[in-house]
Amino acid sequence: MTPDPKLPEPGAAPAPAPPEFSTALLEQPPAAPAPKPQTPIQLWLHRTSVFLFVLISAVAGVLLVILPWTPEWTDNYLLLSFPTLRSFVTTGFFRGLCSGLGLLDIWIGFWEALHYHEPQ
Repeated sequence: MTPDPKLPEPGAAPAPAPPEFSTALLEQPPAAPAPKPQTPIQLWLHRTSVFLFVLISAVAGVLLVILPWTPEWTDNYLLLSFPTLRSFVTTGFFRGLCSGLGLLDIWIGFWEALHYHEPQ
């Protein structure tokens, strides 16, 4: 005779009760703790970091948009010793890719500047 696998073994601990149904989705979520007020130094450090991020993003983006289409892009010392890499870098695809990344970089910088807000 084989024991039924659905029945508990003799001497084993009883099975836990099924979980009770909860209405957690219908209840109001707990209130978030109030954020700690920032000191003036922390506030100005945050403002400065956002400003530097926007400035660096904008400058790098403008350089990436303009620089690939200038002669300095291909006539530089680093690419003269690598003719295969130089031929790849001079293709319109690669130049357009770099310009597209520059536009994306400008967009990210301005998006960050427009969506900046200070904590209350």
